[in-house]
Amino acid sequence: MPREAEPSLNEKQFVLQALKEDVRLDGRDLDQYRPLELTFGDQHGVAEVTLGKTKVLVKTSAEVTVPYPDRPLDGIFTIATELSPMTAPSFEVNRPTETEVLLARLLEKTVRRSGALDTESLCLVAGQKVWSVRVDVHVLSHDGNLTDAACFAVVASLRHFRKPDTSMEGGVLTVYTPAEREPVPLSWLHSPFCISWSFYGDMGEIAVLDATWVEEQVRVGSCTISLNRHGEICQIAKLGGTPVEAVALLQCTSVALAKAKELSGLLDTKLAEDAKRRDKGGLLAELSAENDR
Repeated sequence: MPREAEPSLNEKQFVLQALKEDVRLDGRDLDQYRPLELTFGDQHGVAEVTLGKTKVLVKTSAEVTVPYPDRPLDGIFTIATELSPMTAPSFEVNRPTETEVLLARLLEKTVRRSGALDTESLCLVAGQKVWSVRVDVHVLSHDGNLTDAACFAVVASLRHFRKPDTSMEGGVLTVYTPAEREPVPLSWLHSPFCISWSFYGDMGEIAVLDATWVEEQVRVGSCTISLNRHGEICQIAKLGGTPVEAVALLQCTSVALAKAKELSGLLDTKLAEDAKRRDKGGLLAELSAENDR
């Protein structure tokens, strides 16, 4: 398997010494995110997130299928991740690396297992037909903190997605095209976000938010906190590394809550802007054109 290029010893020492002096290579504060940009595609459910030089593209799709036998009243919700060789030389097709496996697990715990999406609302005919919602995560560029960027993109894509409207008459299910009926949004319960910390120093006493790829190569531990703007924690993942004091984790959680509120506000603003943009050339424009005639 190809190995990823590692920073030189001098680079590592330089980064560590700078962090000990509360200085980062890009001039950010230790608890500051890189510039975060979110853009939606022309098709509902397509979201692209850029976090510094890290870029993630997410697409949500849905189809009618048969439910799982042990959950006849629940729809199906799956998240699939893809890290191709285009992202970094260490990634290979059909050979998941540790990074890809951890990313998939964190997204699974944060978004799917937290009940963010109401899967019961995806049921069409009990035990026979349900909606299967699939989220495909494509990492286009990797410069650190994939988890936070991918989670934000997944939540944005799901909230932006619209599925075809349906009706049931006389035991016959009808799925309408967008031309026949306006597609409807998913039943969304809450918006969880991943906030990832990296720890440095002999005892992990230096906590850094949104580490770049170089900073990730020299950290002694990491922790990802998943929570929504109401302070409800979905999961905390401390995957090995140097032990961290409980007080330090509590401080990280407090900052993470403030960041989750900021991300939630940004997402709401972008969704409102996109809805306004679509309205100008959508149904309202068609109605006004008919009135003009």
